[in-house]
Amino acid sequence: MFRPLSRQCAIAMRRMAPGPARAAGIWCRREHTQASFDWKDPLNASTTFTDEELAIAETAESYCQERLLPRVLDAYRDEDYDIKILEEMGELGLLGAAIKGYSCAGVSNVASGLITRAVERVDSGYRSGYSVQSALAMGGIDQFASPEVKEKYLPGMAKGKIRGAFGLTEPNHGSDPGSMESVARPHPRKKGFYVLSGSKTWITNSPIAEVLVVWAKLESTGKIRGFLVDRSMCPPGTLETPPIKNKNGLRASITGMIQMDECPVPEEHMFPEVEGLKGPFACLNSARYGIAWGTMGALEDCIDRARTYALERKQFKGNPIAKYQLVQKKLADATTDAAYGILAAAQVGRLKDEGKAFPEMVSMIKRQNCDRALVNARALQEIFGGNAVSDEYGIGRHVANLFVTQTYEGQSDIHSLILGRAITGLQAFC
Repeated sequence: MFRPLSRQCAIAMRRMAPGPARAAGIWCRREHTQASFDWKDPLNASTTFTDEELAIAETAESYCQERLLPRVLDAYRDEDYDIKILEEMGELGLLGAAIKGYSCAGVSNVASGLITRAVERVDSGYRSGYSVQSALAMGGIDQFASPEVKEKYLPGMAKGKIRGAFGLTEPNHGSDPGSMESVARPHPRKKGFYVLSGSKTWITNSPIAEVLVVWAKLESTGKIRGFLVDRSMCPPGTLETPPIKNKNGLRASITGMIQMDECPVPEEHMFPEVEGLKGPFACLNSARYGIAWGTMGALEDCIDRARTYALERKQFKGNPIAKYQLVQKKLADATTDAAYGILAAAQVGRLKDEGKAFPEMVSMIKRQNCDRALVNARALQEIFGGNAVSDEYGIGRHVANLFVTQTYEGQSDIHSLILGRAITGLQAFC
């Protein structure tokens, strides 16, 4: 049994029955009786986490290893996302964990990052579904919706009973969301309503979402505004969310489009205060922060799998290939980048908790951690030789997924330009 997260019970959760997380020694703070190097935590990052954060991480890791890992291979092969996962996460209090109130756990941003790391240790697709529900949909509602809308939707979303999606990217506008073509105008026949028309694409969770945070331009002013689209309020033909199939990565998550044709939205479902790209970028900033944590979880799993394989695989006079220099260098490079990436993400998390984090910091860790996770996963894949082609070894799945994480929510080159602008003061986007 897993206990739900709350600030009151977090410490008690550390006393759970031993599971894979505790057995592997991944999350528990190490009590060293003598000096030793721990390849799973090379820079002793766990000593910087609070007891509450460690307890939350252990709960998340136990759930992910015991409930998600056994499903992922078939889910990836069949491109089949189990919609019960969000309810399971909701029962544990993992969804929207950093949000205060509305049945959310209200934990630190570091604790939220540790949850994300545990989920992506299993699969980036599972983390994508988690992040869209927690950071983009719930986060957007928490930051920008009216109090009445928050009370109506967030408690159900925290329990995974209401599934959410986030629509910004369009077929013709990916890295340039300011040029979006989706429009909103007053309903021609129904006072107090808007109608939305346009298309969004590459939208995680859209085929299964009951509510969708959608960004569109007001036809009258051209200003970008956020809307909460409730599927139950949409007459047939006004809202379609077809799935996108035959993906090369993130196959364990569900991805689709949002197609709107005079889709009605109550006026009170338009976010009242925020306009322009400030709103969607604030949501993306939270999700990018989570990705920086998550990709390190994926990389850590690649390291663990590659190390295990290298110790068991014997070649050249019966020696384990872990004995050889090129294999050890690949493991050393990957382990170093994972250790640095975790500490960087934790530092930004602490600053977020203190209200001192800047978007450029998130761009830096999202870009760096995604890039290094992908580079190292590809290098570790070489350790498996031809066996890397078999999906049962898992390494190829991580490599395919990590290409997507490097690409979405700001491709790495875009984050380079964000950082370049911050460094030089000069705009390179146009």
